[in-house]
Amino acid sequence: MPNSPPSSPASLTGSLIRERRLALGLRQGDVAQAVGISASYLNLIEHNRRRVGAEVLERLAGVLGTETAILSEGAGGALIDDLRAAASTAPGEKPELDRIEDFAGRFPGWAAVLAAQHHRAAQLERAVGALNDRLTHDPHLSASLHEVLSALASVRSTAAILADTEDIEPDWRERFHQNLHQDSERLAAGAEALVAYLDGSDTAVDTGLAAPQEEVEGWLAARGWQLAELEQPEGLAQLLTEVAGLASAAARSLAADFLRQAAAEAQNLPDAALRAALARGEDDPAVLARDTGLSVLAVMRRIALLPGSVAGLVICDASGTLLFRKPVDGFALPRFGAACPLWPLFAALARPMTPLVARVEPAGRAARVFRTLSICETRLPQGFAGPELREAAMLILPDDAPRGVGPVLAIGSSCRICPRGRCPARREPSILAEAGTAAGVQ
Repeated sequence: MPNSPPSSPASLTGSLIRERRLALGLRQGDVAQAVGISASYLNLIEHNRRRVGAEVLERLAGVLGTETAILSEGAGGALIDDLRAAASTAPGEKPELDRIEDFAGRFPGWAAVLAAQHHRAAQLERAVGALNDRLTHDPHLSASLHEVLSALASVRSTAAILADTEDIEPDWRERFHQNLHQDSERLAAGAEALVAYLDGSDTAVDTGLAAPQEEVEGWLAARGWQLAELEQPEGLAQLLTEVAGLASAAARSLAADFLRQAAAEAQNLPDAALRAALARGEDDPAVLARDTGLSVLAVMRRIALLPGSVAGLVICDASGTLLFRKPVDGFALPRFGAACPLWPLFAALARPMTPLVARVEPAGRAARVFRTLSICETRLPQGFAGPELREAAMLILPDDAPRGVGPVLAIGSSCRICPRGRCPARREPSILAEAGTAAGVQ
């Protein structure tokens, strides 16, 4: 009888059929009889030695109480990718990558557990990096700790005087008691603010301890980095009203300036026009800048803020300070302190208006490769007699090229949490160096 094009003999359809039959406790001969084929033919199918046509597959799915798609497609591509990522981070002997689909097809539960553990480990590594970054570089945390230690020293000093001096005059004793009370209140308030900040609670924002840039980026992250309202008649006013609720005046000012800039750029390059250009393969920021009259940096912002965009973006000024950070999974961005000096962003900063395209591999468990587009633009706001201001941007995109095609630059996030022990640009030892060495990361 005529069938649709058969599935590939290399697929795992047979293995999935066998696993499903065994899970249901059905005998091979009974299933073959119900489907209308011989037991020997079903045995060959289950061992992936015969192709199975669409009609037979449909009857098998009916007998096994499942859908044809589940039997024919097997483990999802995302699960396979997660398992490959987990394998790339395994220390010692590498697992059999050529049998990874067989493993996922035969033991989907264990495969899902392994993938989940890999994601959990990566999440914990990011948390360690973020906490170290905060403890090492966060100026607001340093100020809060200083306040707590200062109040504690005052309390201890006053208490020591009261305890060691017996003949204190009554009026001085009263002053010392008053000082002790005030310093105790200051210590309690400082400790509460410190705990709130470390917990990341709303109290931390209310105390003004969050940096203005963090507030703005946190607000954007909560919106999914989407500003679709800017293309509506009253969209800008609506968003300005929304950012008016940010905790600090500095954050409100930064957010308002950012929104006005984004609104002007969205007017020149609306979402629909940008989507159409990207669908036609016109994804070069320089070409889009030429066609729209925007700067290249403006086009990069439009690409990164396009609803559903998977692109990350980092912008810095001439000092190398990161002014804007839209993260992308697998490419860690430092929250405080200096970033990796090997980033193409900083190479572009030294060569204004020279576009740089580079494939990079950030340090980490996932070992993913990204394509970066970097450029530096200059401004002369006070004319030739004034200073030259530089601003560089690095667009971070997923890289679809197979491994081994072209050079890949090994980079990190910041030296303090980068496990690449042999990096020529290292400034200080890493707290993850030993773990990275144990995992074979160089």
